[in-house]
Amino acid sequence: MIRALALCLIAGPALADPMTAQDFDAYVTGKTLTFAMPDGTPFGVEAYGPDRSVTWSSTPGLCQTGVWYDKAGLICFLYRNDPSEKCWTVDRTDRGLRAQSTEGTVLFEATEAQVPLVCPGPELLS
Repeated sequence: MIRALALCLIAGPALADPMTAQDFDAYVTGKTLTFAMPDGTPFGVEAYGPDRSVTWSSTPGLCQTGVWYDKAGLICFLYRNDPSEKCWTVDRTDRGLRAQSTEGTVLFEATEAQVPLVCPGPELLS
């Protein structure tokens, strides 16, 4: 029994099937999703627009605009005020999205926001 459990734990992550860019696009476009850390701590909110545009906010009222794209099977984000790309492996689970960054951060889709993301910050004026 213990051996079988250990094999399941080892094999589990290997069976994960990352979303393709097309799957991700179909899932997120037109939505605003809230993300949280594995312990439930809120991490941020992102709105996904047409043509792979995004608006990210980790602090209410302060937003970054950018785009997402596919890079070697990863879902990567590049924001206007941040020159370093952020790349993630994204899986769809029975509870929503699970994303793991190339730097090791793991996030889970917490909810689909029912109200639009409000971004009155000055970075949207540039």
